[in-house]
This record gives sequence, structure tokens and C-alpha cells, in this order.
Amino acid sequence: MKSISVVTPCYNEDENVAQLYQEVKEVFAGLAGYRYEHIFIDNASGDKTVSVLKEIAAKDKNVKIIVNARNFGHIRSPFYGLIQAGGDAVVLLAADLQDPPALINDFIGKWEAGYKIAIAVKKQSDESPILFTIRKLYYNIINRLSDTELIKNFSGYGLYDKKVIDILKGIDDPYPYFRGIICEIGFEKALIYFNQPVRKRGITKNNFYTLYDMAMLGVTSYSRIPLRLATMLGFLLSIFSLLVAMIYLIYKVIFWDTFFVGMAPLVIGLFFFASVQLFFIGIVGEYIGAVLTQALKRPLVIEKERVNF
Repeated sequence: MKSISVVTPCYNEDENVAQLYQEVKEVFAGLAGYRYEHIFIDNASGDKTVSVLKEIAAKDKNVKIIVNARNFGHIRSPFYGLIQAGGDAVVLLAADLQDPPALINDFIGKWEAGYKIAIAVKKQSDESPILFTIRKLYYNIINRLSDTELIKNFSGYGLYDKKVIDILKGIDDPYPYFRGIICEIGFEKALIYFNQPVRKRGITKNNFYTLYDMAMLGVTSYSRIPLRLATMLGFLLSIFSLLVAMIYLIYKVIFWDTFFVGMAPLVIGLFFFASVQLFFIGIVGEYIGAVLTQALKRPLVIEKERVNF
């Protein structure tokens, strides 16, 4: 029998994990010829998530739990969970029930057809239309900037062959951008489109910082264009400043008694150039931060406890 590992990262999802477990169990009850394990990797939840999972794991040995020593973030913990799985294929499935577990049937069908990667792509979403539009805009921008074409509206939900997982295990990256890595690997991908439902219980753990962190990680990991843009823009602005200075000089020579520069152009120019400098200093800082993260080589996750392994 082929084995499938389902990996679910969770953080403060005590209202959802029991239903998610049951839905995944029902999916595999309808699949003949497969055995499965469901690995929950908990990011040091502050609610009852771990106790709920332990109650489930005591009754079902297919359920395995990794409890992190602290919250290692939404980037590192899911990636670590993936490389702990031992199945012939691994499914990454979020705990918020916005990724329908029923799609696992479609993933396995594509996998059996020969695809090493089968992923879910949001065609539409019942979330905030403004947020969905911002996400689409981000993907359009990142694809224009990136050296690797990324998949729009792909959050990581999908099935990955053991060969892909073995490649992930060999990637020595303490802060991996999983969505980019999957596109960079290069295997042909089966795209399965779905409409994302709205979250029914609990609140999203994403906020402005986590979304910004993910966005900047995508930029710094897969594009050098912002750095080159800073160089080119600095060169163009220096030429523009020189031309403006020459024009002012000519005007002053011709209209010596009547032409006065005034304070307004100086103040506006000062604030403009200062803001441009601060913006690109921030961009450079993001790249330096990414380099520092790589240089420190800290572990992805430190575990506190394992159950049913």
C-alpha cells in the first residue's frame, strides 16, 4: 500500500483541528489502497489546540503531533513539518478549513497520473474582495520582478512526491520561501482550481506584519531588480538635479534682479530626495536582513515534544 502523509501546521486552532481531522479521515476512508498519517505541527499555541490533538492522537495512531518549543513563525514551521513526513507523497494542508480536504482526492489522482506536484490554486475567494485584489496585485508585481515565474494565488496547499520532499530536505535555508522553491524546482505541476471559502471559526493569524514578511521574502529571495532600480533611479535623479540646477543658474543670470529661487523648491526637493533615499535604504536593509538570516544558520524549528512517532 502506498502511504500518504498529511502535514497540518497549526497555531491557536482549537476550534478547527477536530473537524479537520475528521474530514481528512473521511477522505482516506473512501480511498482504497492507501494508508496515511496526519502530522499536526503546533507552533506553541496558547489555547487548547495541543490538548485537543492529544485526545485525538490517543484514539487514532494515524495522528502524530510535533509541538514546537516556541512560535517559530509561519515560514519555518510548515517547511519543517513537511521534511518530517515519511510518506510516498506529502500533502500540506492548513488548519483553518479554508483549504477543502476533499481536494486530496484530486491531488492523488494527478499524482497517480505521473505528476510530482499537484497544487491547489484559488480561482475565487469568499474573503475580503480588497484583500484578494491586493494578493493578485502582489503576485503580478512579484512575477515581473522575479527571475522565477511564481504561481498566482497559490498558498502551499497541495501534494508533493517523496522525490520533491527529498529535494526540500537538501535545501539548507533557515528561512525558506516555500512557494518560490516549489516553482524553482521545475517539475511539471498539476494545477487544481478551487473557490476558497470564508473562515467559519476562529480568527486569521495573518496580520500586516506576517503578510509583509511573506511579500518581502518573495522579493528578496527571487529578485535583484529593486537593488538595480535603486542604482538606476539614483543615476537618473542626479542627472535631473544637475539639469534643474543649470536651468536655475541660467534664469538667475538672465533675470538677475527679478528671479528669486525662494524656499519652496528647496524644501520640496529636500523632502523628495530624503524620502527616496529612505525608501531605498529600507530595500537594501531587507536584503541585508535576508543575508544575515542565511549567515546565522539557525535551526528551522526546535521541538518540545512528539506524539505517536
